[in-house]
Amino acid sequence: MISVNLKFLRKASGKSQEEVAQDLQIKRTTLSGYENGSAEPNAENLVRIADYYGISVDQLLRSDLSTGNAAVPQSQAQFVSGAQLRVIATTVNSDNIENVELVPVKARAGYTSGYADPDYIRVLPTFQLPFLSPSRKYRTFPIVGDSMPPVSDGSWVTGEYLENWNFIKSGNPYIIVTKDDGIVFKVVYNQIDDDQSLLLCSTNPIYEPYSVHVSQVLEVWKFTHYISAELPEPNLDRSGLSQTVLQLQRDMKRLQNQFQDKK
Repeated sequence: MISVNLKFLRKASGKSQEEVAQDLQIKRTTLSGYENGSAEPNAENLVRIADYYGISVDQLLRSDLSTGNAAVPQSQAQFVSGAQLRVIATTVNSDNIENVELVPVKARAGYTSGYADPDYIRVLPTFQLPFLSPSRKYRTFPIVGDSMPPVSDGSWVTGEYLENWNFIKSGNPYIIVTKDDGIVFKVVYNQIDDDQSLLLCSTNPIYEPYSVHVSQVLEVWKFTHYISAELPEPNLDRSGLSQTVLQLQRDMKRLQNQFQDKK
């Protein structure tokens, strides 16, 4: 259990074995042994590791932190809030104003490995939208599939970078970049305080909601707007709907009268 927890905590903190070993003042090979289960920390190192991650020794030894069923350790809470370093690679134009990078469909699959790589971001197409706040970071992503009507397959969704995931507002749409599923556009429900997860829901009811643990999340972008070549179906207000029903009733009555006349 402890080997699983040590590996999970280190990855959740975004640090390498070398960095954690230096912080704990132990050898990297020693930490590697702890993580792969070939060695176990002594009492002194157990206390040091628990203090380092802001959890109890009992949690470290007995709880499977990777399942998300245990209380969030301080290091993970810092990760969620963005207090720990979270890299966002970006580009600027000739006037030193941040661009809106566009992730082409062909580059979509590679985004999960290149999102923090300046060389990857640098070759993405860029543009400017004058109505967006110059003090915030935006990026545009392609939408694939029919899970989020009225946003259709082939649309482009622009999101505002969200550093602190505690600010995710339940029931609102977000672009979530995950390790396993890549770029997904969903209505999100914030369950971080409950079980350190996000519930991702589609507006198309044929798609089942599913949860993703925050340790699997790479980036969160708050929905700003979308661009589509398709015109959404009009939504009738109550007045419009009433008029439509009345017209249907008139048409039905007229057909009934015509049928009676022919008898």
